[in-house]
Amino acid sequence: MADEVVLLDVYVSMFGMRVRIALAEKGVEYEYREENLRDKSPLLLEMNPVHKKIPVLIHNGKPICESLIIVEYIDEVWKDNKSPLLLPSDPYKRVQARFWADFVDKKVFETGRRLWMKKGEEQEAAKKELIEAFKLLEGELGDKPYFGGDNFGFLDVALIGYYSWFHAYETCGDFRFEEHCPKLIAWAKRCMQKESVSKSLADPNKVYDLILLLKKKYGVE
Repeated sequence: MADEVVLLDVYVSMFGMRVRIALAEKGVEYEYREENLRDKSPLLLEMNPVHKKIPVLIHNGKPICESLIIVEYIDEVWKDNKSPLLLPSDPYKRVQARFWADFVDKKVFETGRRLWMKKGEEQEAAKKELIEAFKLLEGELGDKPYFGGDNFGFLDVALIGYYSWFHAYETCGDFRFEEHCPKLIAWAKRCMQKESVSKSLADPNKVYDLILLLKKKYGVE
């Protein structure tokens, strides 16, 4: 029996983009279902009753939640597919990839949100913090083609979705990432040459349109 794979997602979500990239890397066919987070579907509430968030991967009727966990699951379940494993086989390199992916989730998302949600000094503080976070990530990248070394790997998948949000961050914060993190921008452009990435990332202009709507909603114009 063929695998039945369904992805509950939102197009602009950097977390959903991770899953879409991992599925594309492994050549997994799946059904995509766009969720409306203002009116969550009964299926989403049933499949993720704890957090009620996207993305959710449903594999043969069983849900897997939280994007990094989903990416690991995809890597393990479809390990015999065409691409190399996303997580390194070496235990130390594997935990390092997980550490930095956790850093991305704990630091980058919330700092980026403060950048477009705040004004004045609070926004400036968020901008500085966000740039520093990306400088740390650039240091981890070093001179390697990818965070995974010669191969596109787990941390690359975890981070590249944010590239769709760079335009919004830069416009809201009035700065350019390339001036601060040129190697990271070169890495992002390298990733975008991969079809699994270019076809999975959201249009930066649509991300910015969403930010404008949210700023208006929360009175941050």
